[in-house]
Amino acid sequence: MSDLPTVKVSECCDILDNLRIPLNSEEREKIKGNIPYFGANGVQGYISEYIFDEDLILLAEDGGNFDDYQTRPIAYRISGKSWVNNHAHVLRAKEGYDFSFVFYSLQHKNIIPCIKGGTRAKLNQAELREITIWDAPLPTQQRIGEIIETIDNQIDATQALIDKYTTIKQGMMADLFSRGIDPDTKALRPTFEEAPELYHKTPLGMLPTGWDVIELKNLLDDVATPMRSGPFGSALLKEELVSEGIPLLGIDNIFVERFKASYKRFVTERKFRELSRYAVRERDVVITIMGTVGRSCVIPESIGLALSSKHLWTMTFDKEQILPELVCWQLNHSPWAESWFRRESQGGVMDAIQSQTLKKLKLVVPTPAEQNAIYERYENLNNHIEVNQTSLDKLKLQKSGLMQDLLTGKVPVSA
Repeated sequence: MSDLPTVKVSECCDILDNLRIPLNSEEREKIKGNIPYFGANGVQGYISEYIFDEDLILLAEDGGNFDDYQTRPIAYRISGKSWVNNHAHVLRAKEGYDFSFVFYSLQHKNIIPCIKGGTRAKLNQAELREITIWDAPLPTQQRIGEIIETIDNQIDATQALIDKYTTIKQGMMADLFSRGIDPDTKALRPTFEEAPELYHKTPLGMLPTGWDVIELKNLLDDVATPMRSGPFGSALLKEELVSEGIPLLGIDNIFVERFKASYKRFVTERKFRELSRYAVRERDVVITIMGTVGRSCVIPESIGLALSSKHLWTMTFDKEQILPELVCWQLNHSPWAESWFRRESQGGVMDAIQSQTLKKLKLVVPTPAEQNAIYERYENLNNHIEVNQTSLDKLKLQKSGLMQDLLTGKVPVSA
């Protein structure tokens, strides 16, 4: 792009930061309504008034730290009635510039060099004004905007399907974990209110007769180190990591009910043998305990050799007692797990999960037959979600490639 004409943000956009109005949570509650209130991270809430009523581009001004700027979208667009606080810059594409082209150019732009450091990383307006994008002819801008917007619409539609199936799954699983499946009808049992004789009292409330409530530690398998985190300190030094070899799993591999097999850190076979007590096993349940705390997934059967890290708790469960996937769902979504973690963090945001906190967590354990029936329905919906998630990942990769090719002039576009 070095030989292409460029234009500064201040030349192709009106910067409307003077119209931003910060509101604290107490003020927002007083004027609560249905108008979205935006900040650096997107929608912050809903109020009853608005300042804007048009298509706008928002860029995060206050990112918290440099990692935040690198791990979340910096530019996003809004439309219709809205209000924006003083943590996001507000841009309007000027006449002669295509809105979508400008938006995608800023979304694609590496703005890290423009961010000022200090206690909090920040994109000041002075630096924002100097950011440049390709000053393509308007017909070219419009065509590029249309192409990228088409794939963006496909991404949104696919994400909507994932959200739909996820919502269905969450509702279904909540019912299954409170009512179970009638062995005769293969349908949900009547509720406790409808048939109290089918239920019994437990530490987690009324559950179907025959179901147990068992502390997590008593569901672990009888193997060496069924629950582990590490290695710590000098056991594995940063300089001992290699560019290829046996993967060292981290937070970036663990998502809610989804394992991402994209590896960035590796150890040698010799180091793996030395640290074998931290090896992961097929269908282990893993939960993040630092950074983004509390995301849990099941290790896939195709994992091969891999090491867990100090940012994770890795647990091997006795599958005769409970299926790992049903543990995972409870860790991620159940109100009893959420309540327990909140209690252990004294009502605040948990910044780490201690071993005793996990070990003493009470889990719902249905009968083996009902576990299998619940798991079958769980997997059926998971398959729908996974198919769409695979499509979504491909679309995002395709969009990234298109942005790199089209927004830099690498691939010419006919207007």
